[in-house]
Amino acid sequence: MGGTDDNSDRVNSVVNSFDTWKHRIIIPTLLAGVAGGGVGLISKHSKVLGFYKTAAAYASNFAIVTGCYCGAREFVRVSRTGKPDDLLNSVVGGFGSGAILGRLQVTYLGHVAIAGRAGAVRYSAIFAAVGTAVDYATIKLRPVISEVRDNSGGWFKLPEWSPIRVLDDEAVAEKRAREQQIYRTVHNLNKEES
Repeated sequence: MGGTDDNSDRVNSVVNSFDTWKHRIIIPTLLAGVAGGGVGLISKHSKVLGFYKTAAAYASNFAIVTGCYCGAREFVRVSRTGKPDDLLNSVVGGFGSGAILGRLQVTYLGHVAIAGRAGAVRYSAIFAAVGTAVDYATIKLRPVISEVRDNSGGWFKLPEWSPIRVLDDEAVAEKRAREQQIYRTVHNLNKEES
């Protein structure tokens, strides 16, 4: 009997782990890719290089940076066994992902190439500051967004003047009965004409 409880605990752990990955890594990475594509479309470089190439480059870069940052942040959270909203995870994850990506990136300031250690230090500071600021903002905005969502009766509410109406079960049944009546009437007219 103890074996089945252990198996169900493992299955629940895997499901919870996937939900964490989905909400804290995959979704932000996809959203960053979409935002990067949008930024690429309005970029000044899109006129020279073409809209599609620039949008694809920006989208992939935004997604890579966000995926590395979110992955490093979650790695730090799991290693520290910390809470998801702990900002120390964001700082350490930002330093780590910024150092890795900064080490790979070559940046030119004038005629001088900054790469290696200098790039790693520069990018790690930027990633730690920006990532922690974004995480802090999301922590502070989460209650406001949930309050707006709860007060509006859902995440999307049609205005009163809209001709579109959400039907309950009775209204759906009445609508189907009217449609069947119209179908029978039209079908009978077609038979009479033939």
